[in-house]
Amino acid sequence: MSRRKHDEDDGYDLTMPEFIRPLIEKIINSGIKNQSKKTKKCKDRIYRKRRKVSENQDIEDRLESLILRVGEKSTSSLESNLEGLASVLEADLGSFRVKILRILADCATNMPEKCTIYTTLIGLLNAKNYSFGGEFVEYMVRNFKDALKNCKWDAARYALRFLADLVNCHVIAAGSLLQLLDNMVDAAKEDGVPQVRKDWYIYAVLSILPWVGRELYEKKEQSLDTLMSAIEVFLIKRHKNHHEALKVWHSDVPHPQEEYLDCLWSQIRKLRQDNWAEKHIPRPYLAFDSILCEALQHNLPALLPPPHHDSYHYPMPWVVFRMFDYTDCPEGPILPGAHSIERFLIEEHLHQIIESHHLERKDAAAQLLDVPYKQKIPLDYMIVEVIFAELFHMPSPRYLEVCYGSIFIELCKLHPSRMPQVLAQATELLFSRIDSMNTACFDRLVNWFSYHLSNFQFRWSWEDWESCLQLDPEHPRPKFIKEVLLKAQRLAYHERIHKIVPETFEPLIPEKPEPTFKYSDDTAPGANTARAIADAIRERCTPEEVLTGLAELPNPRAGVDEGDASSYNPLKIDVFVQTLLQLGMKSFSHSFAAISKFHYVFKVLAESEEAQICVLRSMFELWHNHQQMMVVLVDKMLKTQIIECSAVANWIFSKDMNGEFTKMYLWEILHLTIRKMSKHVQRLGSELSDARERLRRDESHSSESDEEMGGEGAGGSGVGKSGSGDDKDKPSEDMVERMEERLEAAQADQKNLFLIIFQRFIMILSEHLVRCDTDNRDFDTFWYRWTIGRLQQVFLAHHEQVQKYSSTLETLLFTHDLDPHILKVFQQFVSLRA
Repeated sequence: MSRRKHDEDDGYDLTMPEFIRPLIEKIINSGIKNQSKKTKKCKDRIYRKRRKVSENQDIEDRLESLILRVGEKSTSSLESNLEGLASVLEADLGSFRVKILRILADCATNMPEKCTIYTTLIGLLNAKNYSFGGEFVEYMVRNFKDALKNCKWDAARYALRFLADLVNCHVIAAGSLLQLLDNMVDAAKEDGVPQVRKDWYIYAVLSILPWVGRELYEKKEQSLDTLMSAIEVFLIKRHKNHHEALKVWHSDVPHPQEEYLDCLWSQIRKLRQDNWAEKHIPRPYLAFDSILCEALQHNLPALLPPPHHDSYHYPMPWVVFRMFDYTDCPEGPILPGAHSIERFLIEEHLHQIIESHHLERKDAAAQLLDVPYKQKIPLDYMIVEVIFAELFHMPSPRYLEVCYGSIFIELCKLHPSRMPQVLAQATELLFSRIDSMNTACFDRLVNWFSYHLSNFQFRWSWEDWESCLQLDPEHPRPKFIKEVLLKAQRLAYHERIHKIVPETFEPLIPEKPEPTFKYSDDTAPGANTARAIADAIRERCTPEEVLTGLAELPNPRAGVDEGDASSYNPLKIDVFVQTLLQLGMKSFSHSFAAISKFHYVFKVLAESEEAQICVLRSMFELWHNHQQMMVVLVDKMLKTQIIECSAVANWIFSKDMNGEFTKMYLWEILHLTIRKMSKHVQRLGSELSDARERLRRDESHSSESDEEMGGEGAGGSGVGKSGSGDDKDKPSEDMVERMEERLEAAQADQKNLFLIIFQRFIMILSEHLVRCDTDNRDFDTFWYRWTIGRLQQVFLAHHEQVQKYSSTLETLLFTHDLDPHILKVFQQFVSLRA
């Protein structure tokens, strides 16, 4: 089917039949003759302008496409493509200079994996057009400064790397770059600024040295040595209290869990010992050395890092994840050593691919399997290690956990002959070392493995793990299997879980997720009322009728004044909650509908926090064999404000839940409760800032209108802004004040929630430590490890919210007389942003 094409000069369709065209031309020409000369000239000018704009846009699009695609697979060599593109761009600089500058600068920061390709292109352009080279350097420096001011740390680091690589292309003088690096190291010597700021500047400097280290070594060896010495002094003095909190494993056997700056420093020192020679970075500019070395070089302008501001948020430290060494991948290429610069470069490239393609799992998997030099490295092992490093990243992964699971699945599909075996080997390694795994990482491993199994028919060599059945049920290995089966049950059904594991695993198989309705026993107090309430609900009774039916139940809390606002009748609550949720047992939707219909009854029966805890207790007694149901019901009750966040926290730490305290679902409930509160505070804060901004704009407009009206005097139209229909949307000062009060109340609730949680943690951990000390027993039990791990998890998972109240926590709870084992967790948390 041919395309329809419209001529921009005459407006008719070129695909029309030939006999029609003369008629159209005759009509058009006769119309033009009747027009004035001025009109005709105007139309011709519009047509020419339209054509020119269209042609310019086509050329710009073509140039952008050529620049973006350079370096992709082609029948021609990369060198010839770069040479041809440089000639094309140099010819178009006169008309499209700004466009070319912008595209190249964007590529420098958005496509860091092609850094050396674009620096070579800039080098060739600089050799042809010195002034354009200078303009580009100024443009990149401006982008670098803007990225620093706007806290775009990755963009800033990629811009710095690009500037550094331009030294290799003889665009920027080596001494000029060293002056910039010295200024960045000086920023790490400032007093009164957070360590995370200093760390970032040192990391940025170290991370570019693999690209430019050799050139600096050959041209400015003494200055480079001085720079390295200054960095070493900084690293020796640096505090690392955060290190323990961020480790995936608490043990450094068999792989040390190194802090990121220490690891990179060791890799750079090894590179220095090798005379700055590395074998992984492609360097296409070497083919053009004879051309580039004759070009004039530019000096970077004096550039000082912007001063610290309290509103700046710097990247937090992390620990380099290691799972494999060369003995784990005996076949094929040798895995680069942990302190080789190739390990850093390949891992960074893989992380960049995930960052660029994490929203498209198929593209991500394809790109990961197609990295350069893949024949020289055990790529499958490195991909698996990097993805697990992303998944286990502390305090939280960069992306949703399911993202990494879906990429693993695509990798297994694309590379079925190798990837499933490597992933199975990795799983075995993780399971064998799970005894010392961080609690938060334990949860993520459970979630990933259950999801992965559900996509591969739950097939696994369970017999290999039978030895763990002899261990304490609280030991991480049997606990891992039990939690995996519980999560897998959410993704399948109970009978399916029974079939996937051998009979010997019976102790770890979850209970059948059915309710335990206590009032099915006619002898239970309140059973008759429960039966009557159930019948009434089936007959579509009103909430008021339910309350009437509950009124006859006695209050087992003897001596409580029914008129007291804090009073509640636990029997009424238990009968109502169990009966209602039993009737809605078929599905989540049935339960939600029942809660919504009788929301009024919940509000009447559970006004106080103690009554709300009673609601949760009744829900637990009914659904204790169905963890997912409990999670979604608590979430629903929080959304509908039947229960408050503080009630959930106190219920979790109550004695009734002692037997559940080390189970994952209970902490899933706590975290969703904290997130619910945090979202509420964020929403109120956002609404308040929007209202303040609208009020400020309205006041500004009003003052401008008053000035204009004053100028018109009595002769004005008399129609003011009050006639606008937007008045009802304008916030008043009273409205803003009420919003401020609501925000302050929400923040007070949030602070109170954290105080409750951390106070209860301190109480139960302190009791355990004192009891063990009194009985002369080792305190380091499985229960203690799970509990201290959960405390650490709360700090890290919600660090942004907890940070706001750290001074209050330090004053009221985490004081110096607290047991050092508990206090250490708080000190590690504080050091994250120190």
